[in-house]
Amino acid sequence: MLLAIDIGNTNIVLGAYEGDRLLGSWRTATAVHRMADEYAMLTNSLLSYRGLSLGDVKHVAICSGVPTLLTTFEEFSQRYLGVKPLVVGPGIKTGIRILYENPRDVGADRIANAVAAHRLYGGPIIVVDFGTGTTLDAISAEGDYLGGAIAPGITIAAEALFQRAARLYRVELTPPKTAIGRTTAASMQSGIIFGYVGLIEGLIARFRQEMGPARVIATGGLAEIVAKETSVIELVDQGLTLEGLRLIFEMNR
Repeated sequence: MLLAIDIGNTNIVLGAYEGDRLLGSWRTATAVHRMADEYAMLTNSLLSYRGLSLGDVKHVAICSGVPTLLTTFEEFSQRYLGVKPLVVGPGIKTGIRILYENPRDVGADRIANAVAAHRLYGGPIIVVDFGTGTTLDAISAEGDYLGGAIAPGITIAAEALFQRAARLYRVELTPPKTAIGRTTAASMQSGIIFGYVGLIEGLIARFRQEMGPARVIATGGLAEIVAKETSVIELVDQGLTLEGLRLIFEMNR
């Protein structure tokens, strides 16, 4: 069994694979101060809900945007699983050319998304990932990673608004009934949700001007909410990063 681990700044997503079959996936809050022992206990507990255990894990693949936690999970993998994990980064085969000026600057999760999107859906394609940051990545018909855009994530933008404006307060991140809000809460929801819809539509239009027609796939925590409010996102695939990790692992076995 392969344990795929996507370590993000807000959430950690784990997936258990038997070959190309996903046995189960789980999402937990990122806690940088947790130790390897704690993550071992948490992972074993999550696996047990599918009748699995740490003893079933034979391989581990990791992509991480949190350097301190990468060390923690490498320790967890070697101490509790007896496995040296495959970590997506320089020197790892991905099957795609990265055309960034400095390929090392591209986040491991963005590479995993690009690999999975091109393998599953072909190209050219644009991947929108609604995570801590909102990222858009462009992949050519040949599978080349062309580059992308990074914007503040929806949750980060909303939190900044709540914290810096004395008379505003936290609201549920759901679309209001109308763009013209008639309450403070509805006005904030309009600006946050519909504002991000406009951001995504504008960036995708600019991407297409530069790369030509391209499909658009979304992933990440708030992808479903935004996708329902725009026609530019064709589909949402919440397992995209984990599938990319699985594919990269298979290339490097």
